[in-house]
Amino acid sequence: MDLFIELLISACVVIGGIFGLVGSFGLIKLNDAMSRMHAPTKSTTLGVGGVLIGSMIHAVVFEGKLSAHELLITLFLLVTAPVTANFLAKVFINQQTKPEDLPNPGPCKVWATHAKPDHSPVTDASEA
Repeated sequence: MDLFIELLISACVVIGGIFGLVGSFGLIKLNDAMSRMHAPTKSTTLGVGGVLIGSMIHAVVFEGKLSAHELLITLFLLVTAPVTANFLAKVFINQQTKPEDLPNPGPCKVWATHAKPDHSPVTDASEA
């Protein structure tokens, strides 16, 4: 039974390392920003998750205690990486496109990323 658990832990760590290596390689080698964004948000997140899951299994089996820190880190990474990638993609799209280059938005008449009001100075509530 211990051999199976050790193989499971080793598999989690090795697979996590492979995902981390592929994600880091993709971050360096891919051509544009939108392509490079996928490497750390997808495969490197899975790589870190695999290592943390292997660490959690080790803590439960060999140390006899549940490690909540690794669980929280894994959940945090799996929740925040897609949100961060979405924000980065929106910023990239907003900086690289002009409103006239976008397709027709339909009845809204304007795209959300380009519907910015002109800058107006902030006024005190007492002046209003």
